[in-house]
Amino acid sequence: MPDYKALAYLLIEPLISPAQLQMDLETTCAGQKVWLRLAFDPKDRGRVFGRGGRTMQAIRQVMMAAAQLAGQSLHIEVYGDGGERSREGRE
Repeated sequence: MPDYKALAYLLIEPLISPAQLQMDLETTCAGQKVWLRLAFDPKDRGRVFGRGGRTMQAIRQVMMAAAQLAGQSLHIEVYGDGGERSREGRE
């Protein structure tokens, strides 16, 4: 199984303060489905998502490729301030 937390940290850390990044990883269905929940300071949302969401889309594609090679489906959820949630990835 790929180290999704380390990969997400590697891709997102240059964009924000590492202390601001929080991650939660959950695996279900005998390891076939993986949920990665990301949370960071709402001020950094623009840097992480990029123009038109292109940066987040690139991050998602890299992580989905790693999941696909491992035979898993990856779901990425980004949480903002006050419980606001943005779903960024599916299978």
